[in-house]
Amino acid sequence: MLLVLNRTTLLVLLSLLVVLGVILPWTGTPGFMFPNATSSLAKWRDYTLSQAASFVAKNGTIIVCAVSQPYLPFLNNWLISISRQKHQDQVLVIAEDYATLYKVNGRWPGHAVLVPPAPDSQTAHKFGSQGFFNFTSRRPRHLLHILELGYNVMYNDVDMVWLKDPFPYLQGDHDVYFTDDMAAVKPLDHSHDLPPPGKKGRTYICSCMIFLRPTDGAKLVMKKWIEELQAEPWSKAKKANDQPAFNWALNKTAGQVDLYLLPQSAFPTGGLYFKNQTWVEETKGKHVIIHNNYITGFEKKIKRFRDFGLWLVDDHAVESPLGKL
Repeated sequence: MLLVLNRTTLLVLLSLLVVLGVILPWTGTPGFMFPNATSSLAKWRDYTLSQAASFVAKNGTIIVCAVSQPYLPFLNNWLISISRQKHQDQVLVIAEDYATLYKVNGRWPGHAVLVPPAPDSQTAHKFGSQGFFNFTSRRPRHLLHILELGYNVMYNDVDMVWLKDPFPYLQGDHDVYFTDDMAAVKPLDHSHDLPPPGKKGRTYICSCMIFLRPTDGAKLVMKKWIEELQAEPWSKAKKANDQPAFNWALNKTAGQVDLYLLPQSAFPTGGLYFKNQTWVEETKGKHVIIHNNYITGFEKKIKRFRDFGLWLVDDHAVESPLGKL
């Protein structure tokens, strides 16, 4: 009897192996084995920016970033810093690939959306590359769409860390708020007007941290930004990125739009914060958001964050809505 049972068990196991090895590849494993998983993936594929914005908005405001899979560690680091300021529920991650969409929504349902079509490559693009341009040039379209839905929107690059709540610094009812990308030290009481153009005939405002109200002026800047990107696409001879186009958009619409330059002491560029320790000491306690720019390379950015005690994911991943990735 025992021998018969063993033979029967072996036959059952062999049958299962045949099913797994032959039938499933043709039927599609997720739908055949895990119907709930399939419906969940379909749900997020069909999730729209309008639905996502409605889900995350608080007091009519959304905090947005755009992320591809290689930058998930930076997303997590940024989220930890935002969670410490109690604003994580307002965050919407615009996923630039399906892996990121499924990863974020799998751990934090509803907080990621993908606006088709997704860029082709899933690699961490080097600044100045065509992939980097393709990735960042989608940004003004996302922001314009959110404005047209009627929301205030703050955009951040994810190589940033919040040290304080930035919203009290968004004084007044201006259309567009932004930060200067120049490392030259400004007076603490500097003007909040658009700075004068530099040597290239335009300003050097950073497109990494922007706050927009859903006004005609803010929408005009986004439309002009899109136009400027179309006028100067990426080429091997001229390795463009989205920031010059943003500056041209600001410069060309300045007379029609209410613009506001945020204080340098609160929103310093990486070229100032990480390279001028005298200034950092003199402005201690005033810093709000730190941007890890003026450096290229995935590992170099992580090392610099670690050197300055700003790489939070090593010891504080539990504070992120995504947990430890």
